[in-house]
Amino acid sequence: TEALNEEINKPVTYPSAVLLVALGVCSILLIAVVPQFQGVFRSFDAQLPALTLWVIGLSDGLLAHGLWLLCVCVILAGLHHRYKHCPALRQRIDRWLLHLPVLGNLLHMSAIARFARTLSTTLAAGVPLLEALNSVASATRNNLHKDAVLRLKQQVATGSPIHVAMAAVGVFPGMAIQMTAIGEESGTLDSMLDQVAAYYESEVDTQVDHLTTLLEPIIMVVLGVMVGGLVIAMYLPIFNLGQVI
Repeated sequence: TEALNEEINKPVTYPSAVLLVALGVCSILLIAVVPQFQGVFRSFDAQLPALTLWVIGLSDGLLAHGLWLLCVCVILAGLHHRYKHCPALRQRIDRWLLHLPVLGNLLHMSAIARFARTLSTTLAAGVPLLEALNSVASATRNNLHKDAVLRLKQQVATGSPIHVAMAAVGVFPGMAIQMTAIGEESGTLDSMLDQVAAYYESEVDTQVDHLTTLLEPIIMVVLGVMVGGLVIAMYLPIFNLGQVI
């Protein structure tokens, strides 16, 4: 499960760290470097390019409202803390995350893999099914899947086969339901669930590798546009100095 969590966090952590560094560099340029250029540009008394004017306006806005932006960052950090302790907010955010392109499918498959892996391990250890489902609900790491497992447990407690209950809650994919049905009929439920977990863990690994490969050039382009755009905006008037002189 820890290995699966690391795989899920990989395509999110790396781009986030790079973007934070890029935002920090751009903020330093806008706060400390761009105002120095403004004094030089005023001495030219010439029309500045539109890109340079936009960057200067961005710098002025950051200097004027930087404190408000800092307050917004603090509020966002508070919301992240509240997310961990507010079930209703977690429910909404988890639902929103599952609807994201690519990432939503990745989170869904990882939750199914955790469900199958945990249930397979507990059943193989001799834990009764209803008790095992309690552990499985917490292992999914997603409130929507957790609620689905708890609803599944209620139906199993009333006598429904687990594969019928899985189909009824409407969260589990058809392949997982069919494999579970085969496992119940053949008396090898823990073994079949182990195969389901292995399949979805492999799918998660493959998608993470593809997503990471796709993100690398995108990140380079974003960095080039952010940092390179600021540098070009500051040097465009200098390139035109010959016309002014």
